[in-house]
Amino acid sequence: MSPLIIAGREFRSRLFLGTGKFPSNEVMRDALAASGAEIVTVALRRADLSGRHDPYANILEFIDPERYLILPNTSGAMNADEAVRLARLAATAGLPMWVKLEIHPDPTYLLPDPIETLKAAEILVREGFVVLPYINADPVLAKRLQDVGAATVMPLGAPIGSNRGLATRDQLRIIIEQATVPVVIDAGLGAPSHAAEAMELGADAVLVNTAIAIAVDSTRMAVAFKMAVQAGREAFELGLPEPLNHASATSPLTAFLG
Repeated sequence: MSPLIIAGREFRSRLFLGTGKFPSNEVMRDALAASGAEIVTVALRRADLSGRHDPYANILEFIDPERYLILPNTSGAMNADEAVRLARLAATAGLPMWVKLEIHPDPTYLLPDPIETLKAAEILVREGFVVLPYINADPVLAKRLQDVGAATVMPLGAPIGSNRGLATRDQLRIIIEQATVPVVIDAGLGAPSHAAEAMELGADAVLVNTAIAIAVDSTRMAVAFKMAVQAGREAFELGLPEPLNHASATSPLTAFLG
C-alpha cells in the first residue's frame, strides 16, 4: 500500500482516529495503538492546554506525541472567529500547527457551515497552519478550499455519529475525481465495510470515531477498521473489475465439450 502524503509529510496508515465517546482514556489509548493510526484528532474543548494537569481534561496525557500526530480540532466553534481563536490557542500551547477545521453551529445535525469554514480556512492558511477542513460533501466548496490552500478536504459520508456509511456517495465521487489534495472521508462510517467502500471509491483516507469508541471491544473494532482500510486501498490501487450486465463464465467449457 502506498504511503499517504499530506503537506509534504508521509504517513503509512490511512486511518485517522477521533478520541471522543470512549468509556475511558485508557480504552482510547489501547484502541489507538491497535488501529495503527498515525493521526489522532482531539477536540480542543476537551484538552487541558494550561499545563495544570486537569484530571477532567487530561486526554493529551494518553496520546504519545512521538507516536502520533495530534490533530487539534475546533469542534464546538460556532463561527470562523471562534475556530481561528481555538487554533491559535492550540499552537500557543505547543500543539502542532495542524488543525482539523470544524464549524457546525447546528446542534441537531452537526452539519458544517460552508461559509464560515471557507472564511476560517483562508485566515489559518495565511497564518501558516496546515488546514484540514471538515465539510459537507460539496464538490464546489471542496475546490474552493483547495484553491485557498487547504492541505486536505474532509467531506462527510453521513452526519457525525450516524453510522450510516456513504450516504453522500455520488458527491464524494465528484470530489475525489476533482481533488488536487488528499480526500479524507470523515463522519458517518459505522462499519469496517463502510471504510473499505470509501477506500475502494478512491478516498485517500478515512476518519473514524464513534463506531470504534462505542464498540463492546474498542481494540478489536479498531483492528477491524485497520484491516478494512488496508484491503480497500489495496483493491483501489490494483484496480477493480468493471461490473457487467451479463454473466461471464470463470471456467468456460466450450473446448472441453468439443
